[in-house]
Amino acid sequence: MNDRIIEFDPLIEGVLIKRYKRFLADVQLETGQIVTVHCANTGPMKGLLNQGSKVRISLSSSPKRKLPYTWEQIRVLDKNNQWVWVGINTLFANKLIKKVIENNLLREKIGEIEEIKSEVPYGKDKKSRIDFLLSPKSSNPDKRNIYVEVKNTTWIKENISLFPDTETKRGQKHLVELKALIPESKSILIPCITRKDADFFAPGDEADPLYGKLFRESLSVGMILIPCCFEFHIDHVSWNGIKPLKLD
Repeated sequence: MNDRIIEFDPLIEGVLIKRYKRFLADVQLETGQIVTVHCANTGPMKGLLNQGSKVRISLSSSPKRKLPYTWEQIRVLDKNNQWVWVGINTLFANKLIKKVIENNLLREKIGEIEEIKSEVPYGKDKKSRIDFLLSPKSSNPDKRNIYVEVKNTTWIKENISLFPDTETKRGQKHLVELKALIPESKSILIPCITRKDADFFAPGDEADPLYGKLFRESLSVGMILIPCCFEFHIDHVSWNGIKPLKLD
């Protein structure tokens, strides 16, 4: 499977020197120049942060940017000692999932969609924002609105992709709010697996046991899980299909 979802200008390759202060990383370019890049992923990035790893960064032409470079990908070894590129820019996950929905790649799971709205207030006192609120087409047999929460997922053990990779109070809150929408609306959780070496998805119980508990509770009342997998390249991202859930 090699369906190109998004294409972009070729990224710049370099080597990771260090990541620090959560938002920053130093990268040595192939020219020898060392640049400080913005890291949108503020989590621990478990299993990814190896000094000397190859990385890919993008360059913004915006004069308003304090740091023109953004860290996009890192190269790691999979369980078979094969190189795999991992997308680490958390801001990119929603773009990928929106493209997947627009390209009707989730039609079997959600039916045909009329409208996609982003960052819509919802939950208790409307203090949260859902990543996507989908309105079904008239041809869709299920007329309920569809609330979609996207989670950028980079941690893997063996061939199982896991989320979260650290305790996430925000993620716990999202599950509670998704659960509360059922059955008046449809609630969907989409782990956006940004590496090709995943065969399954599971909650990261080891990192956040409470998240795992809330995840199972939400599934039991009807939350829909759609783990979407992607393969990252220097100038595009390809669709790698929906991965099955694997629970103990």
